[in-house]
Amino acid sequence: MSEPIRNKKADFPVAPTPQNTPANNAPISSHAQQPGVSSIKEESLDHATAASLFARNPGLVSMIQGKLGSLVGRSSGYIESLPVSVRRRVAGLKGIQKEHAKLEAQFQEEVLELEKKYFAKFTPLYERRATIVNGATEPTETEIEAGKGEEEEIDAKDEDLKQGEDEKESAVTGIPEFWLSAMKNQISLAEMITDKDEEALKHLIDIRMEYLDRPGFRLIFEFSENEFFTNKTISKTYFYKEENGYGGDFIYDHAEGTKIDWKPEKDLTVRVESKKQRNKNTKQTRVVKITVPTESFFNFFAPPQPPADDDDTVATDIEERLELDYQLGEDIKEKLIPRAIDWFTGEALQFEELGDDMDPDEFDEFDDEDDEDDDEDEDGRGSDQDVDDSDEEDGTSKPKKEAAECKQS
Repeated sequence: MSEPIRNKKADFPVAPTPQNTPANNAPISSHAQQPGVSSIKEESLDHATAASLFARNPGLVSMIQGKLGSLVGRSSGYIESLPVSVRRRVAGLKGIQKEHAKLEAQFQEEVLELEKKYFAKFTPLYERRATIVNGATEPTETEIEAGKGEEEEIDAKDEDLKQGEDEKESAVTGIPEFWLSAMKNQISLAEMITDKDEEALKHLIDIRMEYLDRPGFRLIFEFSENEFFTNKTISKTYFYKEENGYGGDFIYDHAEGTKIDWKPEKDLTVRVESKKQRNKNTKQTRVVKITVPTESFFNFFAPPQPPADDDDTVATDIEERLELDYQLGEDIKEKLIPRAIDWFTGEALQFEELGDDMDPDEFDEFDDEDDEDDDEDEDGRGSDQDVDDSDEEDGTSKPKKEAAECKQS
């Protein structure tokens, strides 16, 4: 079975429930130990010297990591040294804690059922939104009035101007590039989208989700006919383990994505490079074309897989990639889908900066302040062939280099 995502702040991390992402886990123990003699101060080692030593000896680093891993969870001997009567009390407290864990697991199960209940109520609203976005229907006057702000009141002059533009606007249906615009305003998603991706994402007509029969959820991206792939929908499913983790939470297991049926020479996840090669024996040169992976939002549908239990050759960044991949799924499910219009207009960004716990209704309570300190802060911020050279024939632009904000909601 695959390993769960590890939280660097806890020994036994757990993934959040499909809707509620918990705060940081409390440590399982205080790691209390018996008093002992004071530590003997060892000879200090210069940081640069240490870094150089480890860089030259990757095997040493691996050995140290393995040794430290084997020590995790090992008893210090303190509990075993206690009197029998005290150890019985400790065992009793563990029994009480197990009862608490059962209630926590029951609580999380009921929370999930409540989430599913309200998701069923949200679904008609999402379906209504899709019909308006794609031009199948128009919003009612009641919906328009409820959505207009005070500054958006339309006066008589605006009405005359609107009537004069009716013919020009008649060719526009729905809200063009609605989902692409919303995604580009969501920071963690925007940095994954390249210029070439945008051409494909312009055909995105809906993003929705659904719960699984087992703990987990599926994200569904629906596209209109386009020049890049034949799929009508592309989905990604996030699975949790069957058993609950510490605190009753569901433990993230792995994700699976739909295979994208790319049209010839339209795969956005690779680029074509032309390379000159020279044969060592004949000295003749030739030009070959090879495809290499490249950055693309559509790599999202080919998620990294957790390592097997007996795999000791895992890339050092696999846990980081798994955590990022999971958080992107959470951002789409928890932020983008429920509040797509706020991401389309950009209004969600101001609340994202303040934090996820900020109530939008409280935003107006903050006053702008002209402070001299603000100004000061601004001022203070080997084969038979040799490769001679290579050129990208079909390169793709780099994603935007904004910092991803992978908060847990």
